[in-house]
Amino acid sequence: MTTLSFQLELRPELSVNIYGTKDYRELRDTLIKMDEVIVKSGIEHKLAVKAVERYLDGRDSGVSSKKASSLYSIMSHALRCNIARHLEGDSYRDFSIKLSDSALFQWFTKINDFGKTQAVSKSSLERYEKYFEAGLVEEIIRSFLGELGDENNTVKIGIYEPISCADIFADTTCIKSNIHFPVDWVLLRDGVRTLLLAIKLIRDQGLKNRMVEPDQLLKQMNKLCIAMTHTRRKKEGKKQRKKILRLMKKLSSCIIKHSKTYSNLLSANWEQTSLSEAQTKQIIDRINSILEQLPKAIKQAHERIIGERQVASKDKILSLYDKDVHVIVRGKAGNEVEFGQGLLLVEQTDGLIVDWKLFKEQPPSDSKIVESIISRIEEHHGKIKSICGDRGFSSKNNDAILKEKEIYNAICPRSVKELQDKLSDPKFSSLQTRRSQTEARIGIFKNVFCGKPLRSQITEHKIHAINWNILTHNLWVLSRKAIDIEKQELKKAA
Repeated sequence: MTTLSFQLELRPELSVNIYGTKDYRELRDTLIKMDEVIVKSGIEHKLAVKAVERYLDGRDSGVSSKKASSLYSIMSHALRCNIARHLEGDSYRDFSIKLSDSALFQWFTKINDFGKTQAVSKSSLERYEKYFEAGLVEEIIRSFLGELGDENNTVKIGIYEPISCADIFADTTCIKSNIHFPVDWVLLRDGVRTLLLAIKLIRDQGLKNRMVEPDQLLKQMNKLCIAMTHTRRKKEGKKQRKKILRLMKKLSSCIIKHSKTYSNLLSANWEQTSLSEAQTKQIIDRINSILEQLPKAIKQAHERIIGERQVASKDKILSLYDKDVHVIVRGKAGNEVEFGQGLLLVEQTDGLIVDWKLFKEQPPSDSKIVESIISRIEEHHGKIKSICGDRGFSSKNNDAILKEKEIYNAICPRSVKELQDKLSDPKFSSLQTRRSQTEARIGIFKNVFCGKPLRSQITEHKIHAINWNILTHNLWVLSRKAIDIEKQELKKAA
């Protein structure tokens, strides 16, 4: 393997002579400390080098040092943009605007080098995430967390004391999908809209077949949707709903036929258009994806509205775009059922997330994932002393596993009598009290870092986004901890 060497860039100093809002000063201090952490911990260097090596893999080995240095700078800039965007919880478009206007984020992402500010588009920000494989980001996070157990590494970033993963706190949540409710007839509108937009793209290229203008067909579907929403307020609402759905089915079938015609037309004549082969494939794949699912969605709506029959959760189509969304029964007040994917988060005492997993399939019960949690954490962080969780993690099998591994069982038992007995133990009570912070941690992670909801719709992309959010969250926690330590030292010195 060729050893790559890079020269560190020079950056102008960030102005600190800005007074006024406390929130801005806190954000500025956090970004300055995060900059220090990613540099001194080696995260930036490791990720940038790995990304450069991946880019050069399979290409000519004779890469000049100037070219390698340029690639390294690009990867470093991309890494910082990803961290800053996830810290703000912004979309690509919103963060692109913020980055073009904010001197603070320009400094952090290294785009204001000595008077030359290069704006970053939303498309570039999207590509930046893909520069780093999801597996690579996860590997770096776990490696970084493991290194924090060494005092020499924590001193570098201003923490001083080793980070311990001896006591862990686990909980699961639902990453909600961005879907409509009710899903029955709205799915027809979504599918029709996607097909008609694809048809418009094809017609704009001069490929046309006899049909009503797509905008007129979309207008008809929207009118039917409006009429459907108003049926609840009418006396014979159920009868009206059935009548309107029959019209929606008829219109959907008509649009399906037009979509097939236009898909074949584009496939046979794409060379006559200004579209590239990749763009053509994307349009055809978009049409085919909806054509594959829309008949099932029509049948589902028919069964539930006209047939008045229930459809099993495993057979339901909840979204035409998010294929892995599930019905998750949470049983919580005001949130009996959620639509999305299960996510496991495990934190340690300081609030760092040390283990996580997004479930592609229907998530298993919490009690079935305890053993895998222990296995992963002991692999990366050494022996666990205690594990704490809610009663969903409790089972006799888990009790036996924890006893065998000599791990203190702070999982809330299902039995009320057993819980009362355990509450007499000060250690159990202390750990269960600390576990309440895990609920807040999940709320912060989902609502601040992931956004409401997570914008990605494909599981692989969700995993990638969650890995970036985990990295950003942990850097944020470490930075805040280092800042608090600095403040305490200043108070002592005063």
